[in-house]
Amino acid sequence: MTDEEPSLVERQTTGEDRVRMVARQLSEPRTANWIASEAEWSHGPTKRVLERLVEDGVLHRDDSGTHTTYSPDYRRQAMQEAMRLRDGAQTVEELTDRLAEMKDRIREWEDEFGVESPNQLRATVAESHVGPDEEKRRRDVARDWDHLQRRIQIVGFAIREWDFLAPTADRAEANN
Repeated sequence: MTDEEPSLVERQTTGEDRVRMVARQLSEPRTANWIASEAEWSHGPTKRVLERLVEDGVLHRDDSGTHTTYSPDYRRQAMQEAMRLRDGAQTVEELTDRLAEMKDRIREWEDEFGVESPNQLRATVAESHVGPDEEKRRRDVARDWDHLQRRIQIVGFAIREWDFLAPTADRAEANN
């Protein structure tokens, strides 16, 4: 036995389970063929599962290109993440502190690199004095910066909608 993790097929999941797992982990638009390959299942059944996920609002289908692609419904993901943040925080102040820490980190990068955005930072990679190690670091920071900007939007939403995002039982208690 190896230390490697077993494949999806070896985990004794159904084809539909594997398609759902692959689809929920998408970070960029993918074709049904790509998803079928990752899920190790045939194209026809994979496409049927993907269409159900589109109908359920889990995935978004894009027919505008040469191939139909599927991607996560980012609005749904953002709402679910905001609910997880609300459920995991003890107070709105705790979440506000996390927001302030993220914004402070971005301000540190702005000061350190003398830029105002992740793309401006990426552009500095072309400067002649920047070596390979520093190029990698700047690209990594730009990627982290993009991520923090998305997190700031979601955390800000969770703070603004703190009461609305409260679990149902909490809202019922507050109304009594």
